[in-house]
Amino acid sequence: PRRLTFLFLYILPHYLLMRVLSIQVKCFHEIITIGYRVYHSYELPWFRTLSWYFLLCVNYFFYGETVADYFATFVQRREQLQFLIRYHRFISFTLYLTGFCMFVLSLVKRHYRLQFYMFAWTHVTLLITVTQSHLVIQNLFEGMIWFLVPISSVICNDITAYIFGFFFGRTPLIKLSPKKTWEGFIGGFFSTVAFGFIFAYLLAQYEYFVCPVEYNSETNRFVTECAPSELFQIQNYSVPPFLQDVLGRETVNMYPFQMHSIALSTFASLIGPFGGFFASGFKRAFKIKDFADTIPGHGGIMDRFDCQYLMATFVHVYITSFIRGPNPSKLLQQLLVLQPEQQLNVYKTLKSHLTEKGILQPPLRG
Repeated sequence: PRRLTFLFLYILPHYLLMRVLSIQVKCFHEIITIGYRVYHSYELPWFRTLSWYFLLCVNYFFYGETVADYFATFVQRREQLQFLIRYHRFISFTLYLTGFCMFVLSLVKRHYRLQFYMFAWTHVTLLITVTQSHLVIQNLFEGMIWFLVPISSVICNDITAYIFGFFFGRTPLIKLSPKKTWEGFIGGFFSTVAFGFIFAYLLAQYEYFVCPVEYNSETNRFVTECAPSELFQIQNYSVPPFLQDVLGRETVNMYPFQMHSIALSTFASLIGPFGGFFASGFKRAFKIKDFADTIPGHGGIMDRFDCQYLMATFVHVYITSFIRGPNPSKLLQQLLVLQPEQQLNVYKTLKSHLTEKGILQPPLRG
């Protein structure tokens, strides 16, 4: 059992990263294929080749940024990678510029307007799929709880909204999705908030889910080991007076993250569905039922992840706005990349600062 547990903990981050990439590529393929068929782009020179080339360029840029941020110590030990990371943005821009020039050279007089339509189509698709899947990965590195709770909340809302709508639905919610009802929408909201609160409590108990996913260059693997922050430590909270009679107590013990889970669940149930409504409007505009037929009876991958991408963006904005503070581990990785003279200057400046604040004793003068 211990070996199986270790194997699971070792493989899961790798699996999730590759899974996000594969879903991103499939979603990109589905949307690009729709444009290819709707606009009858069969005769456009290099259209599909350039679309996939731009996908490669944008992924190279975003994954390179991730490597530079989270694998700095690993890169420092390999000279061939140092060049790629040092000039990463210039290389990325050069690759994109090559594709841009190829597009200009491919312009044909009788297809000008259509070619620019498809150029814009490709870039909007990249914005929807690649940019937001990159945010999913960023959320994952903050700790798997920031990945699992939001995704599970969206899934829970889909299921419970359907159940409440099926049994109690009477009032139509929005014309874009005739089967959606206010009863399902409201029932899904309360169910999702309750689910997120409980699921957050369960995950917050385990270090593996709350610690940031970091790369350990010594063991050459991902690790999730840390002293959990205050966000994941049980705190005592006073119960509002109007709830004290209902709960029969004046205080409760809970994790601070559970309060944040309410915000995540609320977004997943009230705003998240608008990602689905957007997708419905998109499909109606082009008179198609589903993005693809990848999943029999359920459409394409994009049909399943229309709300997830919107959720991932919110989680990333939420973390950067309300949660993330200075990261000592990440800062240390960046310091280790500096030249010895620069490291010494940082040391002297930090020592002087700590001495002024009284944390360090000033050196004795003989």
